Amino acid sequence: MKVVLIGLGQAGGKITQALAEYDYEMGFDAVKGALAVNSARADLSELDIDTMLIGQERVKGHGVGGDNELGAEIMQAEATEVMDSLDGRVSSRAEAVFIVAGLGGGTGSGGAPMLARELQRVYDIPIYVLGVLPGRDEGSIYQANAGRSLKTIVREADATLLIDNDAWHSADESLEEGFDTINQNIAQRVGLLLASGEIVEGVGESVVDSSEIINTLKPGGIASLGYASAAASEDAGENVSTITSAARNALLTGTSLPNAVEAETALLVIAGQPDRISRKGVERARRWLEEETGSLEVRGGDFPLESDRLAALVLLGGVERSTRIQEFLDRAREAHAQQEPETDPGDAFQNDDLEDLF
Repeated sequence: MKVVLIGLGQAGGKITQALAEYDYEMGFDAVKGALAVNSARADLSELDIDTMLIGQERVKGHGVGGDNELGAEIMQAEATEVMDSLDGRVSSRAEAVFIVAGLGGGTGSGGAPMLARELQRVYDIPIYVLGVLPGRDEGSIYQANAGRSLKTIVREADATLLIDNDAWHSADESLEEGFDTINQNIAQRVGLLLASGEIVEGVGESVVDSSEIINTLKPGGIASLGYASAAASEDAGENVSTITSAARNALLTGTSLPNAVEAETALLVIAGQPDRISRKGVERARRWLEEETGSLEVRGGDFPLESDRLAALVLLGGVERSTRIQEFLDRAREAHAQQEPETDPGDAFQNDDLEDLF
């Protein structure tokens, strides 16, 4: 799937660079352009991809200090300049645009929904958001920012692939120590998904193409991605349980939104050497995925990859009803209420009163 990446804010820029580097190192050629946009000059100076500084008149290159309303205002004021910088990057070769942002900060959480709206107005390809939720231990301002941003993004983007900061880092690392690990895991797992259908060595029996990713994300709303891998035998017949176990682990323990299992649509991708992929194993895993997610629309296919392991990617579309999302929204409402002491905190829970950004 050929995409253009636009990273907003500090986290968005770092993840975009990691994705672009992974795609280049693996030779996938799925990333057709990468741009980092930020209101903080220092954050952009750390990146090796193309960059753009916004909000110079308002914040003088010092960032918005976690104020996502200000981040949204700056993006609205400079949307034309950002769009101009995309000329030549979003070409006929691009099949989708991914806005990449941490949803707890200021520039990313405020700018992402506004930029999604502008891109929707100009382009007729899907506009997705790859959004990172703050961990449970991050401050209340990050929780409140992410709640408001997510509510707005879901309305403006074609789909939002969410990654919980608590999901993809090692248990023995603190969240701050694990940021690099999280970014690399995002790059590997999302990078493999984006590379599905691109030309690589080897020919699979049932290769996934970009239309299957797009159709899986078609319900809109919130999506999640699961991943797991295991050592594989050279004999495909011995890998039936390897494939089914990898698919189970991808969904039950390896998703970007832990415990988000119920979904409207699903896509199962088995990556590895084609002669090691068991058709029986793939079909069993696909049937199990149908039962576990409750989805009547489960797609599946292969991704030829030179490796002595087999990996399972599980993309879920329409996971808004998951308990994980509800838990996060409860945290966001509580944090929002703490920022508005003149209101009754109970009201935020009763009427779902998370204001959107615009």
